[in-house]
Amino acid sequence: MGNRFSCKTKSNNHNGSKSSRRFGGGNRSQRKLQSDEELLHMQALSLAIQHHQSSQRFDGGSMSRRIGSTSSRRRSNPNSDPTLISPKQQKQPPEFLENLETKKIVLIHGEGFGAWCWYKTIALLEESGMLPTALDLTGSGIDLKDTNNVTSLEEYSKPLIDYLQNLPEDDKVILVGHSSGGACVSYALEHFQQKISKAIFLCGTMVSDGQKPFDVFAEELGSAELFMKESKFLIHGNGKDNPATGFMFEKQQMRGLYFNQSPTKDIALAMVSMRPVPLGPIMQTLSLTKEKYGAGRRFYVQTLDDHALSPDIQEKLVRENPPEGVFKIKGSDHCPFFSKPQSLHKILLEIAQIA
Repeated sequence: MGNRFSCKTKSNNHNGSKSSRRFGGGNRSQRKLQSDEELLHMQALSLAIQHHQSSQRFDGGSMSRRIGSTSSRRRSNPNSDPTLISPKQQKQPPEFLENLETKKIVLIHGEGFGAWCWYKTIALLEESGMLPTALDLTGSGIDLKDTNNVTSLEEYSKPLIDYLQNLPEDDKVILVGHSSGGACVSYALEHFQQKISKAIFLCGTMVSDGQKPFDVFAEELGSAELFMKESKFLIHGNGKDNPATGFMFEKQQMRGLYFNQSPTKDIALAMVSMRPVPLGPIMQTLSLTKEKYGAGRRFYVQTLDDHALSPDIQEKLVRENPPEGVFKIKGSDHCPFFSKPQSLHKILLEIAQIA
């Protein structure tokens, strides 16, 4: 448990590079890549806009799941980054899947996001033979619950709780929690540790016993007390005379905090898809025990060009609450599923293979 893994991406090997590595050969394959990329982004934007224009629920999985699970022909180019390696290059040998404890990966989004944000990661994982599932937390994505009425971490995490409760008795999953979604992963470790093979905190709120998820952001946003009194981003869903129920950054703040390295099209998707963040869950103090949470296998993925949760704060988190392994994505903003999807994918597969 004390071992520390470091995975630093190199600019000439991964999706952040400026090298001329391409999918195939010549202008025709490049035009096809661009066409498939446009199609994938149009799907994502169309579904996001549809969510805002209609109260229709999607059956059979999350929005992100549908975006990632297009036909095999479309999925051959799952990422908008033209420097990614081809599906033939990224396929794993048969023993890769046979030796895994589980192929199931459950992706938990962070504050304001939804399952839609994982569409690149889902496509890449499926190409590698994994079984990803992206969940909308309560009041997030296309879940219709009013965020002003989500008051506890348990309620916020209910879709994850339901998923874990419905797993077959001997089944296990790998959980991936982005940003404040890390608190949901911690909650799940405490209550369903036997069903979780590994827990991965992606620039996440890997809090210790007695901490609030908000405490992780205190250096960026100020103390919880000060934020509740003075923040201009607060939402008073029950009237100004009552305590704030949520918050949401303005678009310009979101661009600077979350998306400083993300592609323009993914920022556009986020701008029409982000929803208010319920305050109750991130202001709740967690009770975590050594016997349950402490027995879980935790891994942390640091993002080194992150403006929302600085590398120094992430380093402090892993120093004060050491996980089994630490991985780093160079040049990634707070949303590596947008800015460095191939590097994130490689790390997820690497963690899945750790015995």
